[in-house]
Parts: sequence; structure tokens; C-alpha cells
Amino acid sequence: MSELNDSSTCDQVLRLIIEHGPISAGELAKMLVLTPAAVRRHVSSLVSDGLIAEHNVPNIGPAKRGRPSRKYVATQAGQAELAEGYADIANATLSFMKSEFGQGAVAKFVDGRVEEIEKRYSAALAGANNPLERVEMLAHGLNKDGYATSLRSGGPRGIAIQLCQGHCPIQDVAAEFPELCEAETRAFARLLDVPIQRLSTLAGGAHVCTTNIPLGNPRKNLGA
Repeated sequence: MSELNDSSTCDQVLRLIIEHGPISAGELAKMLVLTPAAVRRHVSSLVSDGLIAEHNVPNIGPAKRGRPSRKYVATQAGQAELAEGYADIANATLSFMKSEFGQGAVAKFVDGRVEEIEKRYSAALAGANNPLERVEMLAHGLNKDGYATSLRSGGPRGIAIQLCQGHCPIQDVAAEFPELCEAETRAFARLLDVPIQRLSTLAGGAHVCTTNIPLGNPRKNLGA
């Protein structure tokens, strides 16, 4: 394998860990159609570079024999690999607005972001037939925009789903101005037309932004 291809594969491993972590080397190998040994080499390199770290996952259900597979998540440095270069400028701009024009100016900017998010995704979600489809369409749109989005079961019997964003282009800005995360949550709630709960954020130090979304009666949602 050439050095270029080797580097490209390592980038793919990092992106998959950002999107799907916590995830094991074996799971990554299946997704990339590579040998576990090859993936472990990339994982080891990413750990050494401080871009990913081992994540302790609590055992659920009966204990299994043998040593559990190591699972990995991206570190803040790993997230920064996909970060946009305008973070410093955006932070400085918002700080200037706040100091010169007050919190109201920042609030106005945040309100504009809410409108932008809703306009961006509302047309696609309008064609959904049930709450689950709306969530899936929102996740698809966010994924296309670089948010490394995935969906996971958020509760028993399919009554909730978790929208997981493994990457956020404004993560560094949102760390200084958490109003941006709150605005995004409000926009998602209106787009999905359900009360949702933001469980964690990248800006707050978590390895993924997680939003819990109730689906109600799963049979009804699926048109049963």
C-alpha cells in the first residue's frame, strides 16, 4: 500500500470513529473491508497521535467470556482534524458584538441561525410520512453537510431514537457561545414537531452531540 493510500485509509478510520464511536477495530475492519490487523495498525497510530482514545463502555446484559473488544472515540484533537478554520474569527466577531452592542446582538445572530437551519431542512422533511422518516431525513441532510450523523435506538421498544452528530463545524465557537447549541436544538424540535432533549454536545466536551427524540407509538409511526 502506498504512503498516500495509507494516509487516506487512516483518515477514513478517524472519520468512522468520529461518526460511529465508540467502535472497535473489528467493527471498523468490517466497514472498511480490511483485515483487523491492518485496522489495528491505523488505530494504534491515531492513538499515538492523540486523535482517538479508548472508551470504557459499560456492560449491558449477561457477561460474555473472554476479554471485551476495545472501543474507541475521537478526542478533541481528533475532532479538530475536521474543524473549520473560521472558528477563531467567528469567536472574535461574536465577542466583539457582545462587548459593543450587548447580549441582544448575539441573541439576534442566534435567532438568524435558527431560521437558517429550519429553512435549510424544512423542504426535505415536508415529504416525510411519520416522525421516524422526519428524523431519518434530518440525519441525511446533516450528514451531507458534514456533521457525521448517525441514528441509534434511544429507548426500549423503539419509543425513542438518538440523533448523534460526530462532527460539528462550529464546535469551537459553540464552546464559547453555548447559545448556538441551544438554538440548534430549538430548530430541530420545530423541524421534527416533537419535544426533544439534548443529552450531550461536542462543545461541552462529549465525544458526540446526542439528541434524544421521542417517537411515540412505533407501530403508529411505521404506518401500522
